[in-house]
Amino acid sequence: MLQDPLTLYKLIVLYMLNRVNFPMTNAQVSDFILEKGYTNYLTLQQVINELAEAKMIVLETIRNRTHLAITPEGQETLRFFQNRINYAIKEEIDSYFRENEYVLRNEVSVLADYYYRAGTGEYEAHLVAKERGICLVDVRLSVPTEEIAESICENWQHKNQEIYKYLTEQLF
Repeated sequence: MLQDPLTLYKLIVLYMLNRVNFPMTNAQVSDFILEKGYTNYLTLQQVINELAEAKMIVLETIRNRTHLAITPEGQETLRFFQNRINYAIKEEIDSYFRENEYVLRNEVSVLADYYYRAGTGEYEAHLVAKERGICLVDVRLSVPTEEIAESICENWQHKNQEIYKYLTEQLF
């Protein structure tokens, strides 16, 4: 039975997002789908936008990264139509998550962003580390310049585990 390729791509995205219990970045979803050669980048972005417009996924942009999460409407749609995804494709996705889930989860569980605080003339860096949806650490630092705030956010991505360990050792 032939089906619209866009429908298949939408189901693949929904299946991927439904397979994990954390939001994935647009880059993570795109990397897998493009690496497997299912479609091209522009078509995939069209698919993601159409899913968001249909409220089957939600998009949240955090510091130049767009996070995707499936909604209850998306889950319901997937339940009705997931039999239209070829078994081999499902197996590729399942295998990908078995091999990469820890890395994928870590990439989206560590968040860092900064913004300008007009009232004080300073920047505030907001740093978060989560595990399985539970917030482990949530820190806000006021700093005098954008460069410092940006540096703090970049360093948080690489040093969050040792900083968390240090905090817990010092405070417990």
